[in-house]
Amino acid sequence: MKTLLNIAGVLALLLALAGLFLPLLPTTPFLLLASACFARGSSRLHRWLLHHRVFGVYLRNVEAGNGIPLRAKILALAMMWASLAYSIVRFDHLGLRIGLLATGCAVSIYLWRYLPTLRTVDKG
Repeated sequence: MKTLLNIAGVLALLLALAGLFLPLLPTTPFLLLASACFARGSSRLHRWLLHHRVFGVYLRNVEAGNGIPLRAKILALAMMWASLAYSIVRFDHLGLRIGLLATGCAVSIYLWRYLPTLRTVDKG
């Protein structure tokens, strides 16, 4: 099971990295997924991710219960919904459209209702 979690974590991390460069691919949800997978699959990879110079501050704040900055929430949701809207229009399969819409709604509800908004910025 740990091997599957680590593979899922690596795939999520690769998607998060791609999201840095591809405008319609959100980074934040994939980064959070990678962290969650590594937390259960590999303490070494989880520790590495928490101390990463770019991603570490955000992940430490989320894991401490402080949340993510409002700007990151808005950007993640805007990019996710732009990507989902494109996909929904592009594909004709009704089941796929419903699945994409349901996923988008679930992620949006989670980000706005259950993931706190960071009030102060952690500099280290």
